[in-house]
Amino acid sequence: MAGKKKMKIRITDTTLRDAHQSLWATRMRTDDILAIASKIDEAGYYSLECWGGATFDVCMRFLRENPWERLRLIKKACPKTPLQMLLRGQNILGYKHYPDDIVERFVALACENGMDIFRVFDALNDPRNLEKAIASVKKYGGHAQGTISYTTSPVHTVANYVKLAKAQAEMGVDSLCIKDMAGILTPGAARELVSALVKALPDMPIQMHSHMTSGMAAAMYMAAAEAGAGCVDCAISSMSSFSSQPPTESVATILESEGFDTGLDRTKLMEINDYFKALRAKRQPASCAKNVEAVDAGVLVHAIPGGMISNLCSQLEQQGALDRLPEVLEELPKTRADMGYPPLVTPTSQIVGVQAVLNVLGGKRYGMVTDETKRYSAGFYGRTPAPIEPKLQKKLCGGLKPITCRPADLLKPGLAAAAKEIPAGLVKAEEDILSYCLFPEVALGYFKWRATPAAKRDPIPADTETLASSAAVAAPAAAAAASAPAKASADIPAGTQVLAPLNGTFYRSEAPGKPNLAADGASVKSGDAVCIVEAMKLFNPVKATASGAITFLVQHGTAVVKGQPVAVIA
Repeated sequence: MAGKKKMKIRITDTTLRDAHQSLWATRMRTDDILAIASKIDEAGYYSLECWGGATFDVCMRFLRENPWERLRLIKKACPKTPLQMLLRGQNILGYKHYPDDIVERFVALACENGMDIFRVFDALNDPRNLEKAIASVKKYGGHAQGTISYTTSPVHTVANYVKLAKAQAEMGVDSLCIKDMAGILTPGAARELVSALVKALPDMPIQMHSHMTSGMAAAMYMAAAEAGAGCVDCAISSMSSFSSQPPTESVATILESEGFDTGLDRTKLMEINDYFKALRAKRQPASCAKNVEAVDAGVLVHAIPGGMISNLCSQLEQQGALDRLPEVLEELPKTRADMGYPPLVTPTSQIVGVQAVLNVLGGKRYGMVTDETKRYSAGFYGRTPAPIEPKLQKKLCGGLKPITCRPADLLKPGLAAAAKEIPAGLVKAEEDILSYCLFPEVALGYFKWRATPAAKRDPIPADTETLASSAAVAAPAAAAAASAPAKASADIPAGTQVLAPLNGTFYRSEAPGKPNLAADGASVKSGDAVCIVEAMKLFNPVKATASGAITFLVQHGTAVVKGQPVAVIA
């Protein structure tokens, strides 16, 4: 390569977000990050993906940490390298659409607290769901990176992807990412897609994101770089591969051997790698480690993204059904096709994944349908890539009337109302209100824990596996209500029992401040939704199994197990 001018290619480090979300069910703690942050800042990365995705929820739900404080601390420890986050467009970081005022204020506070680059995506590639988030990032001085959520299906073509990229360019994005969540983008397809994008948008910087699940990502990165991509996502080698990103050291060597300059400090990379190699033994849940394959060619069939693999394992284990993972993997492509071939990325990966789990565990396909599946099928998440078969759509909607407008247009401003719902004394900063807007029950559980004197707080288990599988910890509100156990069998009144369909947390209402689905003692009809069991981070409505007066046996926020009586109808 002597005498040949080297081409610059940048590398974004995903170790602090996607890598541990994919391999450790997002269990890295803030102290773990801060202990190595200064060395990561010196390594020469283009950016550090350290926030967004599942990190926000897990910080409060499992780790009892403030995600906003994590962002501030990382920014202070890494002054040289831009920080990057994954933003789910109108979903922000949750599993539903939020009003425009909440989207804008979240972005504003994220910028104020240190975020630089926002990778904005929509799970359905519906441009309408990106408009507000991208405009807000531009308004508050951030770098807005548009996204193509890559997948394969009869309706996903290069021409349609270029059309999507042009729509985002018109919104003013500063760069574009091809987000290959499942590692199914082949080198040939990457070369074709990147070449088409470079031709259509010659001044648009293009970044590649992939996972090593199928073993193809490093080769795909090389093909994409040759076609004109200028940046790739990698993870330090001890946190790479499997369902994570390709290893930084190997990808850098491959690219440099072909004339590209990554600008990375190899000595720093060695130190960073050694740190995470030691940390892995303490932080990776055993359920994640024992179900990881070096290469999973099955992903070329089921197309499950990296972060979803570890979550599926964790969620099935919480249901006592880890042995049924092969059945879920077989069911998932069928469910995805039924639901219009959505790309499997949060929140659609969660919606489709949990629905596939319910189709298997429930013994009947679509015998139990989550609230999120109903809303998805009715258009409240946006346009599905392919239409859902009308008869099935009617069943999945469960009485909801389908919509065709931008879903957020139907939402009233939510910030002021949310602020009034939070009990006095729990809010320490405006950021807390945004946390509550996104995850009401989880945030309240964390706020109450935080307000409790340290000596009286429920301890955070030091053992990661206990943390991952404990129903009480998985549902903070359940721990707070543990003093109100379910009634013993002998104390249950006569009548038709309503049983918990899954392990999870029992709720009487859909959200704080909303009325109960059914009042204690009220007259209900068979088939009415009377309560909710939150499991696998989605709300599963529980229907009355008879008509009559209902008596509840457990309190709102209590942890329940599958088959446990939660109410009686007489």
